[in-house]
Amino acid sequence: MSFLTAAWRNLAFANYEVDPKLLEKYVPYGTELDQWQGKYYVSLIGFLFENVKLLGFSIPFHKNFEEVNLRFYVKRYENDTIRRGVVFVKEIVPKPALSWVANLVYNEKYETLPMRYSWKNDHNSRLFTYQWKKKGKWQSISVKTKSIAKPLEQHSFSEFITEHYWGYSKINNDKTNEYQVTHPRWSMLEVLDYTINVDFGLVYGSDFLFLNNRQPDSIMLAEGSAITIESKRMLQKTS
Repeated sequence: MSFLTAAWRNLAFANYEVDPKLLEKYVPYGTELDQWQGKYYVSLIGFLFENVKLLGFSIPFHKNFEEVNLRFYVKRYENDTIRRGVVFVKEIVPKPALSWVANLVYNEKYETLPMRYSWKNDHNSRLFTYQWKKKGKWQSISVKTKSIAKPLEQHSFSEFITEHYWGYSKINNDKTNEYQVTHPRWSMLEVLDYTINVDFGLVYGSDFLFLNNRQPDSIMLAEGSAITIESKRMLQKTS
């Protein structure tokens, strides 16, 4: 049985090229940084969790909620195959029980903050906005798209960003938690406009403060789907 089942809906991505040296200390044991055409990225992502179940059971008041995270991309070689995965710098949710479980079980970097979201649709466009409050300041990512989704293009940058099916969390320099995420290929909505109001230094620490003065290299919106998160296993360095 999967550890968690849910749906991820309307995932807004803001992607920033970064110097790989910035990420080195965050890279978990057993993985290495993944790149797209020689460039390395972090992604700010806002989306909605729906119909969440842990080990097949719904948790009262924790069925639907927002999440915003900052992540980067890694890969791991095992049995002559490549496992492409993500590492989270921080994940923000509105429910403290979610942070407690994720931090305890997967050693992720969850934080509980006030959050809100809105989606607005008309015949020609959609508008998705995710907000969270840190030290009295509201942060936000808002993306306006066309109304009709299109299939994910093969060998595209959008495919690179969305088609990472493993999660890795650093325990220490010698241990890593690995878990699989499953979902079908997502359809994409063409982006028309966006607004990002985020104090990256305040939310994610001084390493990412420079993003306050940067525009994202790309913005994308994935419709999302049902997903599963499988049980973890530990990778450990052997002497």
